[in-house]
Amino acid sequence: MARIICIANQKGGVGKTTTAVNLSAALAIHEQKTLLVDCDPQANATTGIGLEKGKLGLTLYHGMIGSADGAKLIVDSEIDDLKVMPSRVELIGFDVEMMGEDGRENALKRLLAPLSPRFDYILIDCPPSLSLLTVNAMTAADALLIPLQCEFYALEGLSQLMQTYQRIRRGLNPRLEIAGILLTMFDKRTNLSHQVAVDAESHFKELVFKTIIPRNVRLGESPSFGKPILLYDAASIGSQSYLALAREILDKAARSSKQNNGGHGED
Repeated sequence: MARIICIANQKGGVGKTTTAVNLSAALAIHEQKTLLVDCDPQANATTGIGLEKGKLGLTLYHGMIGSADGAKLIVDSEIDDLKVMPSRVELIGFDVEMMGEDGRENALKRLLAPLSPRFDYILIDCPPSLSLLTVNAMTAADALLIPLQCEFYALEGLSQLMQTYQRIRRGLNPRLEIAGILLTMFDKRTNLSHQVAVDAESHFKELVFKTIIPRNVRLGESPSFGKPILLYDAASIGSQSYLALAREILDKAARSSKQNNGGHGED
């Protein structure tokens, strides 16, 4: 069964979609069968992975409203082990259309459940808001990955997201855990970036990933070419950072599996 990770932060411009696209690609490069689900009506993950929205037939919207099976929504990417469930602007109507429906918070969970055995990882890119779409993503997920930009007021913006996380755990998805807090847009030349990193590690301790995503020109350019950074410039520091993040997630999963199996195996 796939491990489902939603990537969320109600603040825009924090590297959320960049992380969804490039972590998905990095996991696939590590030979993990990966599905990237674009749960944002802006559909930046869809275009960032190289898909043309105008040529899409079915999108996530059709699956979320129950008019198409999840398997019919999956399309290929340039990376063999990376598949995509794309989005388009019509997804913005989901919140309004499903407002009066029972079980509306579980629409994405129901859609992904039959697909889970086909993948090792499913990554969900959420919109920059705490909308019904984000609630659906958190309800469907096993874990929440939070990108945190190394900028002023960054930590203050986490409180609302953490409150939503706790509400989801209490009411809809008690198994939801925090995969980690990912420091993004780190500029080693500024004291502010270093201070945010220190503060995050002080407040959240082991929840902060060891991998830090730097500010990187090539990383910023790659979406306009419709390519993950690993295909656009594999030697760049941005590419190496997301490969390192994928390794960190895989290593953590391996340690967790070993502990759940009673600690058997090599040290």
